[in-house]
Amino acid sequence: MSAIKKHETHKDSDRLMDAQIFWEKNNKRIVIVLGAIILLSGGYFAYKYLYKLPEAKQGVEAIAKAQQYFAQDSMQLALNGDGRNAGFLKVISKYGGTPSGNLAKLYAGEAYLQLGDYNNALKYLKDFDARGSVQTQALVYGLMGDALSELKKNEEALENYKKASTTFEQNEALSSEYLFRAASLYEVMGRNKEAIELFQQLKEKFPRTERGFSAEKYLGKLGATE
Repeated sequence: MSAIKKHETHKDSDRLMDAQIFWEKNNKRIVIVLGAIILLSGGYFAYKYLYKLPEAKQGVEAIAKAQQYFAQDSMQLALNGDGRNAGFLKVISKYGGTPSGNLAKLYAGEAYLQLGDYNNALKYLKDFDARGSVQTQALVYGLMGDALSELKKNEEALENYKKASTTFEQNEALSSEYLFRAASLYEVMGRNKEAIELFQQLKEKFPRTERGFSAEKYLGKLGATE
């Protein structure tokens, strides 16, 4: 599911493998943690949904099993349910006006991304409302960048990767990962000047991260060592 998986060449295989391994190890955990933040952000939701608390409560209960399937990599069951328990798509349809219904869109976007259905991934990610959470919005930009990159809409992918890297820089691991993906995508597009600029930014802005630490290696490959 790497952002640049479709562009893989022998020259870039080590870099692309690093990106894929990082994301496969961390993507679901990131979505789950941010999902919990969204659902538990009391003040805003308590005010907005006070008059429909029973429906909101039902939405929380309905999404629980789908979240379990998502954590287990059972994306089809997470999306469509198992016959007894609702999947994310039904939660969206039935509880769309609740926090759970909104959160299900983020999960659905990620699930479709892992299944390789990039158009549906974009559809649900665009419909998701981060409710003012800049950390969650940064993740959404990154996921959209992945889907757009897989669809070879490279300019749009780059735009989203750059937004993902700057929206919440306090999360250095996430920001550095998407800055790395933007730089890598520039490189595989043959736009080495832009790639060098972003790898240098990565080295300077996030030196303590895995991606920042490795930036010097990629600058060396591009002949940009000091």
